[in-house]
Amino acid sequence: MVVSENRGRRPPPAKLHANPRVLVLDVGGTRVKMTATGATESRRFESGRQLTPDVLVREVKRRTADWRYEVITLGYPGAVTGEHPSAEPGNLGRGWVGFDFGRAFGAPVRIVNDAALQALGSYREGRMLFLGLGTGVGSAIVSERVILSFELGCLPYSRHETLAERLGRAGRKRYGQQRWQQAIARVVPILKQGFAADYVVLGGGNAKHVDPLPEGAARGGNDDAFTGGFRLWQELVEPHDRPAAAVWRVIS
Repeated sequence: MVVSENRGRRPPPAKLHANPRVLVLDVGGTRVKMTATGATESRRFESGRQLTPDVLVREVKRRTADWRYEVITLGYPGAVTGEHPSAEPGNLGRGWVGFDFGRAFGAPVRIVNDAALQALGSYREGRMLFLGLGTGVGSAIVSERVILSFELGCLPYSRHETLAERLGRAGRKRYGQQRWQQAIARVVPILKQGFAADYVVLGGGNAKHVDPLPEGAARGGNDDAFTGGFRLWQELVEPHDRPAAAVWRVIS
């Protein structure tokens, strides 16, 4: 399970209405980006090796004191399993595994891998394959209200390289734009066919360098993680006495 809901010791409202007011946190290796329901702007601050969970909570509370929200989505740059992040992020401080975000924020928190969050935000219809081109290669499939997150980056590209090493930031720097572009053009159609995807969305910091886009591929937007963060709390209100249910299910 990739999605986590940490409710903490401070109880949430007795009954959350469908589509509550959401604070979305997109935590990256260089900056944390934030927005909220009804906000007219996004805000950000630097992250890096000094960013621990305690620092994150303190800075977010300080910088969003004038925003109203009931629940939180946290896009996490690492593996999320069960109720918590299951591995420490490579570019941030330590202490993320086992941290009680719900208690620290005093609100319900849903934690999702950052690639899955971007995938959810960029989804339109049908079966979509998302590839996040950043330090490595993040990946997810979205179909039928289900987000399936997995690690395509560990698959081999050649005898000596993985997909993450060839298509990630280091691969572009090592081989140059032209050969990196050729690798993208080779891999994307194969993955699209292999996953029977209707289309592929390329996101992440290096997606802007893919030109031309492979056939059947589109480029994600800068605010896809925010859109995904809001969508994650969407609920279907059933008739009569049935409780509201989450629209989107995130699994791994």
